[in-house]
Amino acid sequence: MGRLDGKVALISGTAGGMGRAAAMVFAAEGALVFGGDVDDQLQADTDALVREAGGRISSLAPVDLSTPSGANAWIAAAVAEYGRIDVLYNNASRLRLGAFGEQSFEDWTYTIDNELHLPFLCSHAAWPHLAAAGGGVIINVGSVAGLRGVASVPMAAHGVTKAGVLSLTRHQCAAGADYSIRAVAVTPGMIRTPATQPLFDDALNAAEGFRALTPSRRTGEPEDVARVAAFLASDDAAFINGANIVVDGGISVMTA
Repeated sequence: MGRLDGKVALISGTAGGMGRAAAMVFAAEGALVFGGDVDDQLQADTDALVREAGGRISSLAPVDLSTPSGANAWIAAAVAEYGRIDVLYNNASRLRLGAFGEQSFEDWTYTIDNELHLPFLCSHAAWPHLAAAGGGVIINVGSVAGLRGVASVPMAAHGVTKAGVLSLTRHQCAAGADYSIRAVAVTPGMIRTPATQPLFDDALNAAEGFRALTPSRRTGEPEDVARVAAFLASDDAAFINGANIVVDGGISVMTA
């Protein structure tokens, strides 16, 4: 018996990184997974990996979830496939880095569209289905950049959107009270993904600096985040609501 047996879990951004890990972990825990991503080829790879491991997954790709039409189409496709929604895991995001004062407005709005508007749009489209199912769980992905300033990498837009995501979570918690909809957030620190791999590969070895500052003495892997999310999606976490669970090995509570 898996922790998520029979639950319908929608996970965005499942073509790689933390989203692919979540699809694997949720399916292994018994969830009926519905994925989605802008990259249809890598999404097909994820689908194959989940099925080879004995899990069940369907998906919609390519789909741009930062637009109302894309988010609505993704939610509608999931409901058509499985008939309901129990879990919405707002994992997908895309960002553009840039030094404050130099980053273009286009890059700023691109980040907001893909990291703040995206989870709002998916949640908004899923909300009536969660309510109709008698309740469910929304899991939003934050970032330690939303909790503190970051000097090593210029990411003001990213930090602002992720702080907004954490606030969105709290307001979803309040709004969901009469519908048995829980809202929680998981906030990763430095996680090794295709997007962060350049930090591990660069000559300055930025990832080693993060590792040295982390009390757990390592950087994170996508599965570290996925396992926490799976717990939050489960009935074992039924009394966890409005919370933000930081998955960073302790780095965000340290000072230099």
